[in-house]
Amino acid sequence: MFSERIFLPELNKNVSRICLGTWAIGGWKWGGSDDIESIKTIQNSVDMGINIIDTAPVYGFGKSEEIVGKAIKGANIKREDIVIATKGGLDWYHGRLFQNSEPKRITQEVEDSLIRLQTDYIDIYQIHWPDPVVPLEETAQALQILLKQGKIRAVGVSNFSLAQIQEFTQYIKLSTTQPPYNLFERSVENNGIFSYSEKNQIVTLAYRALSGGILSGKIQQSTKFEGDDIRNFDPKYIEPRRSQYLAAVNQLNDYAKDKYNKNILSLAVRWILDRGKYTIAICGARKPAQLNFIDDIENWKLTPDDFEAIDRIVSACIKDPVGPEYMAPPARIEYEI
Repeated sequence: MFSERIFLPELNKNVSRICLGTWAIGGWKWGGSDDIESIKTIQNSVDMGINIIDTAPVYGFGKSEEIVGKAIKGANIKREDIVIATKGGLDWYHGRLFQNSEPKRITQEVEDSLIRLQTDYIDIYQIHWPDPVVPLEETAQALQILLKQGKIRAVGVSNFSLAQIQEFTQYIKLSTTQPPYNLFERSVENNGIFSYSEKNQIVTLAYRALSGGILSGKIQQSTKFEGDDIRNFDPKYIEPRRSQYLAAVNQLNDYAKDKYNKNILSLAVRWILDRGKYTIAICGARKPAQLNFIDDIENWKLTPDDFEAIDRIVSACIKDPVGPEYMAPPARIEYEI
């Protein structure tokens, strides 16, 4: 039973430092998923001590949220025992995503998410991507109304720059930020976002905790991704980067095994939790067996020497590092009607 928690004042609740990510559960961009297996995964995660679930409307164009709602209702899980974090600020047309944080869009998205999630409130509502067309103050005003109505209880942002976060906090209280963050992708440590969040006690919900799965240790040189899997477009899987990243994974796995009798997956999650006081690792899963690592995360911590050793391995192996920039949706598209 995973017991590490962070207290979120806006929710007056202790939240587990591992969050179940449900992008893959939506199927889209991950080669499909099985609904029954997905529901079991969510329910099992709760049984294992995870009490926060991260989702979004664009994860399967509503499917992920629907599955989360079914899983919670179907297991008779008490709603007050679960923290649901979902998002808004993206729109789609014929499967094409674009940023849209207009107040009317945010308001409609919340209503739609409440229906799919089968709930009357959302614990943490996050703006998925910043919309350069809409002033942040207008988006914040819409969120303030939703807070007063009780439809959302806390506000977060995802994929925002430091300047955008700082401006947004002038208009509304931020409880969370959600950047990509793992031991391969650390831009938030260099651009000031991580230190700003720690200083202001804003919780960092680190997505891509396993860097798209490569830090699970299960991806090999011969691994192929099926269908629309987004990893088909990930530059780290194209040579010569693929060999560089896999070499780092192998050496990190050896280090974890020799030092702690752990594997690379446990090391990667522990690394995020030990980077700061206010970090939560979002770990995606769509099969119950993918949750087995949870029991291997607690009762040990990384030391400063470990962090230095990890940095040396990463620097020595990866000569051409790349981030997740390829994932960003466009600001607007021209409709083809």
